[in-house]
Amino acid sequence: MKKIFSIFFLVCTITVNVFATHMRAGEITYKHIKTDSTGLAYEFTITTYTYTLSPADRPQYKLSMGDGHSMIVPRISKTAVPNADEVSLNIYIGEYTYNGLGTYIVSLEDSNRNGGVNNIPNSVNTPFFIQTILVINPFLGAASSPELLNPPIDNGCVNVPFYHNPGAYDADGDSLSYKLIKCKGDAGLDIAGYTFPTASHFFTLNTFTGELVWDSPVQQGEYNVAILIQAWRYGQLICSITRDMQITITTCKDIPPIIDPISDTCVLEGTLLKFNVHAHDTDVGDIVSLTASGGPFMLSSNAATFATVSHADSVTSTFSWQPACEQVQKQPYLITFRASDNASPVNLVDIKSVMITVVAPAPPNLAATPIGNNIHLIWNKSPCLNAIGYKIYRRNGFFGYVHGHCETGVPAYTGYVEIATVSGVNDTNYTDTNNGNGLVHGRDYCYMVTAYFNDLGESYASNEACTSLIKDVPIITNVSVNNTDATNGSIYIAWSRPTEIDTTKILGPFKYLIYHSNDFNGAHFVLKDSLNGLNDTTYVDTLINTIDTPWSYRIDLWNNTPGDRYLIGSTEKASSIFLTFTPTDNQLTLNFAPVVPWVNDTFVVYRKNPVTLNFDSIGFSLTTQYIDKNLANKYSYCYKVKSIGGYFAPGIIYPIINFSQKACGIPIDNVPPCDPNLAVIPNCDKVENELIWTDPNHSCANDVIFYKIYYSPTENGDFVLIDTINNPNDTTFIHKNLNSIAGCYIVTAVDSFLNESSLNNKVCLDIDSCSLYVLPNVFTPNGDGSNDEFIPFPYHFVQKIDLKIFNRWGKIVYTTENPDINWNGKDKFNGMECSDGVYFYICDVYEIRLNGIKKRAIHGYIHILR
Repeated sequence: MKKIFSIFFLVCTITVNVFATHMRAGEITYKHIKTDSTGLAYEFTITTYTYTLSPADRPQYKLSMGDGHSMIVPRISKTAVPNADEVSLNIYIGEYTYNGLGTYIVSLEDSNRNGGVNNIPNSVNTPFFIQTILVINPFLGAASSPELLNPPIDNGCVNVPFYHNPGAYDADGDSLSYKLIKCKGDAGLDIAGYTFPTASHFFTLNTFTGELVWDSPVQQGEYNVAILIQAWRYGQLICSITRDMQITITTCKDIPPIIDPISDTCVLEGTLLKFNVHAHDTDVGDIVSLTASGGPFMLSSNAATFATVSHADSVTSTFSWQPACEQVQKQPYLITFRASDNASPVNLVDIKSVMITVVAPAPPNLAATPIGNNIHLIWNKSPCLNAIGYKIYRRNGFFGYVHGHCETGVPAYTGYVEIATVSGVNDTNYTDTNNGNGLVHGRDYCYMVTAYFNDLGESYASNEACTSLIKDVPIITNVSVNNTDATNGSIYIAWSRPTEIDTTKILGPFKYLIYHSNDFNGAHFVLKDSLNGLNDTTYVDTLINTIDTPWSYRIDLWNNTPGDRYLIGSTEKASSIFLTFTPTDNQLTLNFAPVVPWVNDTFVVYRKNPVTLNFDSIGFSLTTQYIDKNLANKYSYCYKVKSIGGYFAPGIIYPIINFSQKACGIPIDNVPPCDPNLAVIPNCDKVENELIWTDPNHSCANDVIFYKIYYSPTENGDFVLIDTINNPNDTTFIHKNLNSIAGCYIVTAVDSFLNESSLNNKVCLDIDSCSLYVLPNVFTPNGDGSNDEFIPFPYHFVQKIDLKIFNRWGKIVYTTENPDINWNGKDKFNGMECSDGVYFYICDVYEIRLNGIKKRAIHGYIHILR
């Protein structure tokens, strides 16, 4: 009977393992059904690779849809995988319509993987789990998942580098990223004990190309790895696929073929991209086969071509692709070239991943025309009619930009800034009004235009088109301080006369009105003076205070025809350079920020020489700030600043040079010394603390004159100044007369200007570094004068105790709150001597700690011996 049972058990075990040895690899992908009226319908495809001989065949799968429901997905095909031992490819397809927007995790769990997977413990009894995330978001638009063009079943050899690429192709042009993750098992959790395959050098996955490199396998067998492929749109996740793939490693003698290096590249739509791909094999006589896969081969029109070829030793084939505007996208297309030999038992492989970006041509014939205070742009329509609009870029002055081969849009290094977008491929003009504020006369404005697409990719940039406003108004060029004085100050003002006035319509005579305001922005303009004619374009504003305030100016041009007086136009506002100071220790920060319509690119700083009394140049700045260092505190230094700039437009003086007022500043030491480094050493027996700190004069200061010592008995208490050390070389202090060594200290350094360092270097200590309250376990109350009382070992910082001593029957024989205890061995309640033996105590000790009085419970046994 036992024999029959054993046979039955063996048969059952074999049957279970045969049925369990099944799943090898797979993934879930989907396509959005565009013809569905709801916009929420998708076609799902489950792709699995299984052990062909397993009776655990799956004619259909139950797919969890991520919305609380599931659907049955039927198998539509089962085919043998070429060059794979007893492996079948299974395709399941089903349609599903969601009820609304959301993020859905679509998943499949099969009860068992195939057995014998090296890096999955007990793989035959481990579930196989794959999932795909689908995002339905109207702001991102409908999406289909990437297609994985290369199968998840591959082979390699021990000690030979292994390469694989899933060949992901996203027809929507979304950005893809790749990540290695652990294989999933029961309920989608990481498989317990899972490890990534062991490599002699490394096992990595390229985040951008998806290329898996295993350099190199160290042991033969089957391995499973999982790759997370994520699709991104406008910076947000719109889809992810988890692919679980299997790699079979065997021992081999051959060397894999090698594909010659191929560089990533770009191709302009409508032009032919053509290059040869060459592979060779050092094993003489091996047949090398060269194939290619990738998105360009999947296109319904304008598809790429690459002939699959095989030849002994070496092989060459030509990649050819002439993409059209429909293939323009921001993300590059991934092409995977694969060279394999006919070695046995495994065809050895090399792959090369190449990125090809399809670029749209620039919008042609950009032209710029000034109209009043605005500039009108016009260009020809983009040759790519699938563009959805244009981006407008502007800068001051010509750059001479020529795009690189793969350089689309307008790069930031050119100084161009995007100022507007135009929607619609047919709208090919734009008027720059500077957001309604009007542009500045005298500036040379340059523009470039790009076409942009649904994925926010851009075409090559157009030609640069430059122009300036018609010079029919005066253009202010100078506001320069001549004399610095509180009452007799003066400022030189100049402007460029208008040269493009239509004198057939504006008869004249002409008159300039000069306005000034004692601020930067012309908030209080008043009329100061006037000049007749067009040719007198300079003026000196006198009898003004140039010490305490900047001055701003505006020049109005009037037609002064009798009976027909009117304003023709005005200059932009422009202010003088006004110099102020931010003083600090041994230095002055000079601040100068004129408000002017031209561009100042350089400021030259002059300082008064105390010997010659001349202002000597000491440096320059490209910003409106300059720091003068290594100065003496409390000493006055005087400066002036010269600005150099211009409008960069023809017909206007260049460079434009102006001066600030003369102003003086005094460096002051308002910088505190750095914090002394503090250490606190307790003396438990004397109940005092020794403070030792570093002298900042030896590192970060030179004028510390005394120290302040602050103390708080608790960690969160208020600090109190307890002493001052007036000798900067004395860096120790002993704090005495304490109830407890517990407390916090801060030592600050004070310099000769009474700047005090921060209160940040707090150092706290508690009583744990001293002897804590501990009780002995025996005493001998026999009257011999030695060890007659139960007392604690030497202790510190105890406020009180709550002690209870029990006999063996649990009766209390002694209690006290006195930390010294002094128990003589007699029953406290009847005065009788307690008998020899063991007694038990519990004691609450109230210690003076850093955070106040804290209770600590102790307990133990006492032996009375007489």
